[in-house]
Amino acid sequence: MSAITTPFPETPATWKLPYRAKVGMACLIIAESAIFTIFVVAYLYYIGRSLTGPTPARCSRRRFFFTVCLLSSSLTIHLASRLLERDKRGGFLILWFLTIVLGALFMYGTAREWHRLIYEHGLTISTNLFGTTYYSLVGLHATHVTAGLLMLTIVLLFGLAGRVGREQSARIDVLSMYWHFVDAVWVVVFTVVYVLGR
Repeated sequence: MSAITTPFPETPATWKLPYRAKVGMACLIIAESAIFTIFVVAYLYYIGRSLTGPTPARCSRRRFFFTVCLLSSSLTIHLASRLLERDKRGGFLILWFLTIVLGALFMYGTAREWHRLIYEHGLTISTNLFGTTYYSLVGLHATHVTAGLLMLTIVLLFGLAGRVGREQSARIDVLSMYWHFVDAVWVVVFTVVYVLGR
C-alpha cells in the first residue's frame, strides 16, 4: 500500500511567542496613547474659549530648537541600540549619553518656557481654560520624558559599570520603544499647541 502524499509539504513550525517585554510595552503605549488623545481633544475643544489672557500666542517660539533636540534623540537611541547588538559598548555608551543630553535639553526648554509664562505673563494652571489645558497636556508629556530620562540614566549607570552587553539588547529595544513613543507624542503636541493653537 502506497503512502498518500499531500499537495503541500509539511514545514516545521518556526513561529514563536513574541518577547513578553515588547508586548507589555506595546500595551502600555496603546493605553498611554488613549490618555494623550483625551488631553489633545480637550485642548483643541477649549482653545480660544478663555475669557481672559494670556493666550496661546504667548507660548515660546523657541520651542523649535528644543523639539529638534528631542526628535534627534530618537535617532541617537536607535543607533545606540544597534551598536549594542554588535557588542560595541563604547559607541553604545556615547550615543546613549547623547540621548540623555538631548532629552535633558528638551526639559530645560520646557522649564524655561514655564518659568516665563508663570512669572512674566501670569499664566498658571488655574488662570484660564488655556492655562489648564496647556499645562495638563504639556505637563503630561514632560512627565513621560522625565520618566524616560530616569530609565535612560539607570541604563547608563549600569553600562558604565560594565553590566550592559549584547545579551541585554532586547531589553534596550523595549526602552527604545518607549522613547520613540514619547518623541512621536511630542510631534502631535507641538503641532497642536505651537502650530495650530496660535
